[in-house]
Amino acid sequence: MNDLPRDRTHTTPPAADIVLRNGPIWCGRDEGVVEALALAQDRVLAAGRDTEIAPLVGPATQVVDLAGRLAVPGLNDAHMHPITFGLTIGWIDAKPSARPTLDTLLAAVAERAARTAPGGWILARGYDHTKLDVGRHPLREELDGVAPSHPVMLVRTCGHVAVCNSMALRLAGIDEASPTPAGGLIERQNGRLTGLLAENAMALVRAVIPPPSEDDLVTAIERAGNYLLSFGITSCMDAAVGMTAGFAEIAAYQRARREGRLPVRFWLTLLGDSDRSIVHPCHEAGLVSGAGDDMLMIGAVKLFLDGSAGGRTAWMSRPYLGADPTTGVPMKPDADLEREVMQIHAMGYQLACHAIGDAAIGQLITAYEKALAAHPDPDRRHRVEHCGFSTPEQHRRMVKAGIYPCPQQVFIHDFGDAYIAALGPERALPSYPLKTWMELGLKPATGSDAPVCDPNPYPNIHAMLTRLTGRGTLMEARERVGIEAALQAYTEFAAFSQKREHVKGKLVAGHLADVAVFSRNLLIASPDEILHDTQCDMTILGGKVVYERRGEGAARATASPGP
Repeated sequence: MNDLPRDRTHTTPPAADIVLRNGPIWCGRDEGVVEALALAQDRVLAAGRDTEIAPLVGPATQVVDLAGRLAVPGLNDAHMHPITFGLTIGWIDAKPSARPTLDTLLAAVAERAARTAPGGWILARGYDHTKLDVGRHPLREELDGVAPSHPVMLVRTCGHVAVCNSMALRLAGIDEASPTPAGGLIERQNGRLTGLLAENAMALVRAVIPPPSEDDLVTAIERAGNYLLSFGITSCMDAAVGMTAGFAEIAAYQRARREGRLPVRFWLTLLGDSDRSIVHPCHEAGLVSGAGDDMLMIGAVKLFLDGSAGGRTAWMSRPYLGADPTTGVPMKPDADLEREVMQIHAMGYQLACHAIGDAAIGQLITAYEKALAAHPDPDRRHRVEHCGFSTPEQHRRMVKAGIYPCPQQVFIHDFGDAYIAALGPERALPSYPLKTWMELGLKPATGSDAPVCDPNPYPNIHAMLTRLTGRGTLMEARERVGIEAALQAYTEFAAFSQKREHVKGKLVAGHLADVAVFSRNLLIASPDEILHDTQCDMTILGGKVVYERRGEGAARATASPGP
């Protein structure tokens, strides 16, 4: 695989800025493994045998000794929320790993209240009621007991459900007589508020939380991006720009770009739901799909159709298990969704809409089909974000229309057991059918949906290889894939989902020089070694080393000693 450029006017080949050698370099699913890689400026110069790349090593070339470690194209988290992730780093960490019991969760709220001025907001994210020792959501009165003088909002890991205390509900104007907003839920038991809000009802509380400043937003973008670099992630998709601070988020990204504070490449998906859409001001400013550059690009438009399966708000065609016969929370009537999709499609945007339950997925596919029939575009690549509980009939329609799933396989690891509890094995075990999608040519990417899950790629890869939940439950073994398919989802298919496969996702001549170097050879490592004993040693973005793990065993980069 010699991609060495041939220059007939010069006998001396151009010198590389960086050369990686002495370890396997995985260039892509079809391209396979090479011995050495040369990078010049911000592009891949050549990939091939060590003897072929050696002439590209000049006096100033930085030579990275892989020492048997694996280099791959920079990973691409194809669905996450960088601003929300960056902002919530300062919130209470309510994840099960940090607060496994209700008492420890309440104690964390009490501790934060003790050092927060009365009236100041206390925000937490990450609890999972299915993993708490009590097996239920916290209650309003329990939050009142530890923070009576502060408004409190505790957001479930999925981001679609929250529990608030009495002060937060009062500030939001929510009481026992409040009407439930369309596409939302205000939970009551025996006529009294429990504090639990879902979907659109959460907006009532968010509206009274002080918004972040532009400085806060830029810092969040930078903080999230630096965290991604530590895992070899060089690109990501912001899955709902405008969700936290409206159009101000566009200004924050542009400022971060001007100030050199974009640590990774961002592909921005604009929030398009009619009550909080930023699509029209973006369109008027010329910010349409594809506008921008390799560091900051406008991508798709996002609409929400339902919630989360673990939170029992994903819209299903059959009821969830349990005493409550709910089928979830449909967010939009058919006519409203089809009108919005048609309008956004006609404006020239790609769409990437949230649909998890099979009923929501079917509703979205129909809307896409109608828009594509009215305004044909065989390569628009509309996406179904998450697409967790799709059906074989829906897959056939997606293949025919050119609609692509964009799942998060880490959901199997983090939430698989909650899916079984909520839906039963028949529906839960085959969810997120990665191998099926690949066999159909649907090119599924993967991501973290952070802060729903951590951007750490190793649980994501482990789930793709094993289909095991974090508790060890096997979820439909037939949907397992091999390590190269898992890497393809994280690189080539992620780039394809963003219509950027011609510039990134592989290590071939002319592609962006984005590289991740891992502490072991993932191609031969066991799934457990990947999950528990792998680190990113080095991240290269645009031909520059932007992250390097220090310590024993890290990849070594030195000045060139010559070929």
